Amino acid sequence: MTAPLYITESQVESLFTMEAAVRVVEEAFIARAKGDAFNEPRRRLPTSSGAYNVMFATWRGNQIAGLKSYAGGSGGINFHVLLYDTSNNSLAGVIEANRMGQIRTGAASGVASKYMARDDAETVGIIGSGYQAETQLAAIAHVRNIKSAKVFSRSEENRNSYAERMSEALGIDVIPVSSGEETADADIIATITNSQDPVLLGEWLSPGTHINAAGNNSWLKREIDTRAVSACDIVSVDDVEQAKFECGELMRATEVGRFSWDLAVPIHDIVGGRISGRDNAEQITLFESQGLALEDIAACQHIVEKAREQGVGLALR
Repeated sequence: MTAPLYITESQVESLFTMEAAVRVVEEAFIARAKGDAFNEPRRRLPTSSGAYNVMFATWRGNQIAGLKSYAGGSGGINFHVLLYDTSNNSLAGVIEANRMGQIRTGAASGVASKYMARDDAETVGIIGSGYQAETQLAAIAHVRNIKSAKVFSRSEENRNSYAERMSEALGIDVIPVSSGEETADADIIATITNSQDPVLLGEWLSPGTHINAAGNNSWLKREIDTRAVSACDIVSVDDVEQAKFECGELMRATEVGRFSWDLAVPIHDIVGGRISGRDNAEQITLFESQGLALEDIAACQHIVEKAREQGVGLALR
């Protein structure tokens, strides 16, 4: 039996590209639509400084199972994935998963944009300039012919730095702006913040916009306001049951009677072809991303396979 591999953050960086991430996340959503993959929503237990989080999934056709776990709080967060090969029920790998999670979070928004944004979308608005914001723009640019982007964050220094960095990385014009409203005239908008209060307002939206709300998985926080939710013609989530206790925007909209959970469309049904992600160019569409273990194990299977091909990683026995 092949020894499991321990794969570090720096090794993940060399093994996992955005192109691969978008592909494996899309494949995972299709598998779930077919009933071949299964996901368990995140569970949290209190710790001395925050919470211990566990999420897990299986994919029968790919013969994998796995979990991601992490303790979060005042001391920071470190993510790890345990990946199993269910053809023989052996441990395939232990993967340090901070960078993996950053890339696959962007990839999920990329897949949603592929199926829900207008085909002719060419501008992006980004609200937030942290490390997760980089992969949001990179993924969107991978699935659409993006020509320019605007970025806003509360820190002028951070938004200027982000604009310079991403302009060089993607070869497009990325312009720092001084308000969230200035980003809202884009074809695709991504919110990727940890804000407790909305940073994107419904009154700013125009017909045809697609929104990826990807920075929040807490009922205490809202990146977009209720008016924005109610303005959307199609609202998609990565997992309905998980969204019911993690998606602050939709929870709030439901509480005040501006949204109903039976309107929430699982993203795998859109990617799998059961439901259209957009019926016309005028619709406003929304993808609420909480993050799924299925995305994590799909990504880590690719990482482990590439590691074995390249002789990377520490054999654990």
